[in-house]
Amino acid sequence: MTESSANKPANGQVCHRVKNGVKPGRNGFIKNHHHYHHQQPMYCYPEDKVQHTACNGSSGLGLYSRPFIESFEETPMLVAVLTYMGYGILTIFGYLRDFLRDWKIERCHIAREREEQRDFVPLYQDFENFYTRNLYMRIRDSWNRPICSVPGAKMDLVERVSPDYNWTFDYTGKVVEGVINMGSYNYLGFAENTGYCADASAEVTMKYGVGVASTRQEMGNLDRHEEMEELVAKFLGVESAMAFGMGFATNSMNIPALTGKGCLILSDELNHASLVLGARLSGSTIRVFKHNNMQSLEKMLRDAIVHGQPRTHRPWKKILILVEGIYSMEGSIVRLPEVIALKKRYRAYLYLDEAHSIGALGPGGRGVVDYFGLDPRDVDVMMGTFTKSFGAAGGYIGGRKELMEYLRSHSHSAVYAASMSPPVVEQIIASMKCIMGEDGTTLGRDRVQQLAENTLYFRRKLTEMGFIIYGNNDSPVVPMMLYMPAKIGAFGREMLKRNIGVVVVGFPATPIIESRARFCISAAHTKDMLDTLPLPSAAFPKLGYRTPCGVTRLKNGVDREN
Repeated sequence: MTESSANKPANGQVCHRVKNGVKPGRNGFIKNHHHYHHQQPMYCYPEDKVQHTACNGSSGLGLYSRPFIESFEETPMLVAVLTYMGYGILTIFGYLRDFLRDWKIERCHIAREREEQRDFVPLYQDFENFYTRNLYMRIRDSWNRPICSVPGAKMDLVERVSPDYNWTFDYTGKVVEGVINMGSYNYLGFAENTGYCADASAEVTMKYGVGVASTRQEMGNLDRHEEMEELVAKFLGVESAMAFGMGFATNSMNIPALTGKGCLILSDELNHASLVLGARLSGSTIRVFKHNNMQSLEKMLRDAIVHGQPRTHRPWKKILILVEGIYSMEGSIVRLPEVIALKKRYRAYLYLDEAHSIGALGPGGRGVVDYFGLDPRDVDVMMGTFTKSFGAAGGYIGGRKELMEYLRSHSHSAVYAASMSPPVVEQIIASMKCIMGEDGTTLGRDRVQQLAENTLYFRRKLTEMGFIIYGNNDSPVVPMMLYMPAKIGAFGREMLKRNIGVVVVGFPATPIIESRARFCISAAHTKDMLDTLPLPSAAFPKLGYRTPCGVTRLKNGVDREN
């Protein structure tokens, strides 16, 4: 096994925990499996009841007050070889089909360069579209399925068929009802058209209308906007907060306002595209550190302090660390206590994206800061979205009052973007008050607790069934490994036949040998729904999985001991 800094606890010793009866070995071993504890036995949750404990540590092991367990199992060698062979065969037949398309033997439905425009700057990159033409189009029916109901715990889908291998779709007019929704980021179940939040949004719609038709700085600043931002600041435990109409723009438009030329951005290699775009637009120097690897981050911080800017060696004007709370494709949680410790030691700034963790982690649903029991003031810029746990739209940034005043006049998203829609604002206010208990009920607290219980239950059930899953034990994002390209479409179709809607992901969104299905757990899911997901492994004879006895069943039906 290759030892990496991600495997090392704070005391410098490597600790591996074997799961599911599988021992680390040549063809199937555990990578990046973190298990940190603070002189405590591992927590046991009777009947999946989650007990949240948190306290502030000082350094080393004291930074963690509860077990921090993440596992990422290395792709078995034989599976990796078969996966590469699958992509190789795909490439060979792809070039053959492109040859037939060039000779007009096979029709190509995708946009391509016209022959008379070959000498001009190309509008379409034929080579870059190779993957789209020859793999994505074959399994395109696994994505973009039209929904004709509220995307809650269950949803209704419009039935569609394709007469030409997914180049085009025809709608049959039928509706697939009662599909269990395991793809939406509806962590707390607030994506609903009935109840307290929906009634409040409907009432505000009748009073304010749907659109504001202006920016906040002109005629679009409503009293509901002011109340929402005060509530967000109170919820986060910061001095001030401001909201934006789009979560993606919250990152891509505000990072350029915070950093510029002469500044250094240290970005996690698995950061979301909005963070990457914002960093590029800022004009700052960007350096990428290994995912959740504190030794890699510290080395870059030390080098930045020692060497300064390239060529001139002047000190950096500002060093900004970009991390996420929960990484949506890996299901991992940021090692925030260590990041904050490094940030303080080297006097850098920290930008925390809590798009997936706000509402979904912590005893009060206040995100990864609450999850670790840290002081919100230790995070310079707290960013998050309302599109997931709150069932609304838009994003926010929280922090010091001076920071908010600066962004109100320098952020393009604040100055030029239209104001948030009043019913959306009211949905945020109502759902946030519900989580905080200010609606006079315990509904919000119960949902946060139910999400944590559902997450532990579902992850444990998948592990017992022998599936290989990634991420942190407490993460409601659960990636289940499929590996081979043929399984991507097959798994999505087979699950839909059983009235289960899932998200399947492959290359280039993931490494080429780490295709996966991603389940998103919700507090709205019942135990019966989770027991249905996924069906027993025997229902998928064409899919690879590891049985509880420690045997990997490959696509060809051959069993191999791990």
